[in-house]
Amino acid sequence: MIAETVCSAVSAAGLGIAVVTAYRRRFLAAARIAAYSLVPVGLVMTGVVGWLSDTALSPTAWAGFGVLAGAWLLFATTRAVERRRTGAGADAATDTGSIRPGTTAPASSTPALRQSQGKGQGQQGKRPASGDDFSDIEAILKKHGI
Repeated sequence: MIAETVCSAVSAAGLGIAVVTAYRRRFLAAARIAAYSLVPVGLVMTGVVGWLSDTALSPTAWAGFGVLAGAWLLFATTRAVERRRTGAGADAATDTGSIRPGTTAPASSTPALRQSQGKGQGQQGKRPASGDDFSDIEAILKKHGI
């Protein structure tokens, strides 16, 4: 009963504000305010407010929320333990054949790496020096004066 009264009062206040806004010739804003202020009355008329107020005051409902929170906590804990055991998913990615975020792909599965391996065979398998890997980046940074 109190929830319905509060929702009605909020709606009446919102409609009053909408009237004042419309008087100031801001009709679009007034229509939006009126729409928002009609929502609580609609919720009261559909019975949602009564259901929510019964749920909020019910010890059984709160016990149910507690059970749901406990279940979620168990799921989260087991997931964290599973990730820690598998080394952040690295072993699990090779077992299932899928690649998870945070893991690296095998060299043969990445097209760019396959292309570079094909080019590297003509160069007698020589790898570029570690300074050559970043020469493009260094050139860009020098170009911008960094």
